[in-house]
Amino acid sequence: MGTILIIHGPNLNLLGKRKPGVYGTLTLDEINRKIREYADSKGISVDIRQSNHEGDIIDAIQQSGGMTGIILNPGGFTHTSVAIRDAVEAVAVPVIEVHLSNIYSREPFRQKSLIAPLCRGQISGLGWQGYILALEYFLKNN
Repeated sequence: MGTILIIHGPNLNLLGKRKPGVYGTLTLDEINRKIREYADSKGISVDIRQSNHEGDIIDAIQQSGGMTGIILNPGGFTHTSVAIRDAVEAVAVPVIEVHLSNIYSREPFRQKSLIAPLCRGQISGLGWQGYILALEYFLKNN
Protein backbone atom coordinates (compact mmCIF):
# COMPACT_ATOMS: atom_id res chain seq x y z
CA MET A 1 0.00 0.00 0.00
CA GLY A 2 1.26 3.45 -0.87
CA THR A 3 1.18 6.59 1.19
CA ILE A 4 -1.96 8.28 2.49
CA LEU A 5 -1.78 12.07 2.58
CA ILE A 6 -3.59 13.57 5.56
CA ILE A 7 -4.32 17.29 5.38
CA HIS A 8 -5.58 19.23 8.37
CA GLY A 9 -6.97 22.61 7.38
CA PRO A 10 -7.22 25.99 9.05
CA ASN A 11 -7.42 26.39 12.83
CA LEU A 12 -6.90 22.68 13.48
CA ASN A 13 -3.55 23.66 14.98
CA LEU A 14 -5.68 25.12 17.83
CA LEU A 15 -7.29 21.81 18.75
CA GLY A 16 -7.41 21.22 22.49
CA LYS A 17 -7.87 24.96 23.09
CA ARG A 18 -10.52 26.00 20.59
CA LYS A 19 -14.11 24.94 21.45
CA PRO A 20 -13.26 21.63 23.17
CA GLY A 21 -16.99 20.95 23.52
CA VAL A 22 -17.24 20.88 19.72
CA TYR A 23 -13.83 19.60 18.61
CA GLY A 24 -12.67 17.59 21.62
CA THR A 25 -9.83 18.04 24.07
CA LEU A 26 -7.02 16.36 22.13
CA THR A 27 -4.40 18.55 20.53
CA LEU A 28 -3.48 18.14 16.88
CA ASP A 29 -0.17 16.56 17.96
CA GLU A 30 -2.08 14.00 20.04
CA ILE A 31 -4.41 13.21 17.14
CA ASN A 32 -1.46 12.87 14.77
CA ARG A 33 0.23 10.52 17.23
CA LYS A 34 -2.90 8.32 17.32
CA ILE A 35 -3.06 8.35 13.51
CA ARG A 36 0.62 7.38 13.21
CA GLU A 37 0.31 4.62 15.82
CA TYR A 38 -2.66 3.12 13.99
CA ALA A 39 -1.01 3.50 10.58
CA ASP A 40 2.20 1.88 11.83
CA SER A 41 0.26 -1.03 13.31
CA LYS A 42 -1.34 -1.66 9.90
CA GLY A 43 1.74 -1.03 7.78
CA ILE A 44 0.32 2.17 6.29
CA SER A 45 2.60 5.06 5.39
CA VAL A 46 1.15 8.50 6.17
CA ASP A 47 2.23 12.01 5.26
CA ILE A 48 0.50 14.38 7.69
CA ARG A 49 0.32 18.13 7.07
CA GLN A 50 -1.55 21.10 8.53
CA SER A 51 -1.98 24.53 7.02
CA ASN A 52 -4.03 27.62 7.65
CA HIS A 53 -3.40 28.70 4.06
CA GLU A 54 -5.66 27.73 1.18
CA GLY A 55 -2.83 27.76 -1.36
CA ASP A 56 -0.71 25.35 0.71
CA ILE A 57 -3.63 22.92 0.87
CA ILE A 58 -4.16 23.21 -2.88
CA ASP A 59 -0.43 22.62 -3.50
CA ALA A 60 -0.49 19.49 -1.32
CA ILE A 61 -3.51 18.11 -3.18
CA GLN A 62 -1.98 18.88 -6.58
CA GLN A 63 1.29 17.19 -5.57
CA SER A 64 -0.44 14.00 -4.37
CA GLY A 65 0.17 12.02 -7.55
CA GLY A 66 1.28 8.49 -6.75
CA MET A 67 -0.36 8.49 -3.32
CA THR A 68 -2.96 5.90 -2.44
CA GLY A 69 -5.42 8.43 -1.07
CA ILE A 70 -6.03 11.71 0.66
CA ILE A 71 -7.80 12.25 3.97
CA LEU A 72 -8.82 15.89 3.97
CA ASN A 73 -10.21 17.92 6.84
CA PRO A 74 -10.66 21.26 5.08
CA GLY A 75 -11.92 23.00 8.24
CA GLY A 76 -13.67 26.26 7.43
CA PHE A 77 -12.66 25.95 3.77
CA THR A 78 -15.22 23.14 3.52
CA HIS A 79 -17.98 25.67 3.05
CA THR A 80 -16.15 28.36 1.09
CA SER A 81 -13.31 27.10 -1.09
CA VAL A 82 -14.12 26.53 -4.71
CA ALA A 83 -10.35 26.45 -5.27
CA ILE A 84 -9.84 23.43 -2.97
CA ARG A 85 -12.86 21.79 -4.59
CA ASP A 86 -11.27 22.33 -8.01
CA ALA A 87 -7.97 20.83 -6.79
CA VAL A 88 -9.77 17.71 -5.51
CA GLU A 89 -11.56 17.43 -8.84
CA ALA A 90 -8.29 17.79 -10.77
CA VAL A 91 -6.42 14.89 -9.18
CA ALA A 92 -6.95 11.18 -9.77
CA VAL A 93 -6.28 10.34 -6.10
CA PRO A 94 -9.36 9.32 -4.08
CA VAL A 95 -10.27 11.70 -1.26
CA ILE A 96 -12.21 11.16 1.94
CA GLU A 97 -13.42 14.29 3.71
CA VAL A 98 -13.22 14.10 7.51
CA HIS A 99 -14.65 16.43 10.15
CA LEU A 100 -14.23 16.12 13.90
CA SER A 101 -17.64 17.67 14.58
CA ASN A 102 -20.95 16.79 13.00
CA ILE A 103 -21.22 19.64 10.52
CA TYR A 104 -24.90 18.81 9.95
CA SER A 105 -25.79 19.59 13.56
CA ARG A 106 -24.11 22.98 13.51
CA GLU A 107 -24.92 26.40 12.08
CA PRO A 108 -26.66 26.33 8.69
CA PHE A 109 -23.65 27.79 6.86
CA ARG A 110 -21.51 24.85 8.09
CA GLN A 111 -23.94 22.23 6.79
CA LYS A 112 -22.92 22.58 3.14
CA SER A 113 -19.67 21.09 1.89
CA LEU A 114 -18.45 22.25 -1.49
CA ILE A 115 -15.91 19.42 -1.46
CA ALA A 116 -17.90 16.34 -0.38
CA PRO A 117 -19.61 15.75 -3.75
CA LEU A 118 -16.18 15.09 -5.29
CA CYS A 119 -14.98 12.77 -2.52
CA ARG A 120 -15.18 9.02 -2.18
CA GLY A 121 -16.99 9.67 1.09
CA GLN A 122 -17.34 11.89 4.12
CA ILE A 123 -16.95 11.10 7.82
CA SER A 124 -18.42 13.72 10.11
CA GLY A 125 -18.93 13.92 13.85
CA LEU A 126 -16.84 10.98 15.09
CA GLY A 127 -13.96 13.05 16.41
CA TRP A 128 -10.37 11.93 15.82
CA GLN A 129 -11.60 8.40 15.12
CA GLY A 130 -12.90 9.62 11.76
CA TYR A 131 -9.30 9.67 10.53
CA ILE A 132 -8.85 6.06 11.62
CA LEU A 133 -12.03 5.02 9.81
CA ALA A 134 -10.80 6.74 6.66
CA LEU A 135 -7.46 4.92 6.92
CA GLU A 136 -9.36 1.67 7.38
CA TYR A 137 -11.30 2.37 4.19
CA PHE A 138 -8.10 2.84 2.18
CA LEU A 139 -6.57 -0.26 3.77
CA LYS A 140 -9.53 -2.41 2.72
CA ASN A 141 -10.12 -0.82 -0.67
CA ASN A 142 -6.66 -0.59 -2.14
